[in-house]
Amino acid sequence: MTTVLTEAQNNAINQRLEEGLKALGITASETQQQRLSALVSLLHKWNRAYNLTAVRDPLDMVSRHLLDSAAVLPHVRGPRVLDVGSGPGLPGLVLAILAPELDVTLLDSNGKKVRFQRQAVMELGLGNVTPVQARVEQFSAPAGGFDQVVSRAFASLADFIGLTRELIAEDGQWLAMKGPAVEGELAQLDADVHQVARLTLPVPFESGVRELVVLEPDASAR
Repeated sequence: MTTVLTEAQNNAINQRLEEGLKALGITASETQQQRLSALVSLLHKWNRAYNLTAVRDPLDMVSRHLLDSAAVLPHVRGPRVLDVGSGPGLPGLVLAILAPELDVTLLDSNGKKVRFQRQAVMELGLGNVTPVQARVEQFSAPAGGFDQVVSRAFASLADFIGLTRELIAEDGQWLAMKGPAVEGELAQLDADVHQVARLTLPVPFESGVRELVVLEPDASAR
């Protein structure tokens, strides 16, 4: 099977991206949409050899990966954002494309996925993204920490916060993109972590539920 997408496939990808972003209320420039489309093509190409994602169909990649990632954008303020357990760069690459004012760090321990991240950064011309291959336990934040730390099904909430507590700024936030079964995880959080919001995010062309949990360290614990 060829890794090169046909003109019909590219047209379908562009149409789904355009419709999906519009449904999310996100305005993207022509360049941004071109970069998102190119990201799908690159992910499809590399996935044949490196098995970056279980999603094989490019149209499904648009909805399950790109639009799912884009759905969190209204809640991202940055400017310094850490994407933990980023895999092939999701949601970080999508956020960086749609909000070029962000300074996004992609963190993953898997070498092949970080190689893909670096290739994507180079091919898409993203000057606001830094891919890092490291275990989160061995990674050091820049001075002052990250303004927001985001994860997309990286770990349980307790583990996510425990592993990144030293990486977040004093007034920072955790953004955890979860499935619907997050209630039990919330009950396991330490008392010094405050839930700011719990939102259901619409993902165009997907029937599944995406929840976003926004958390902050309690002011008394800072």
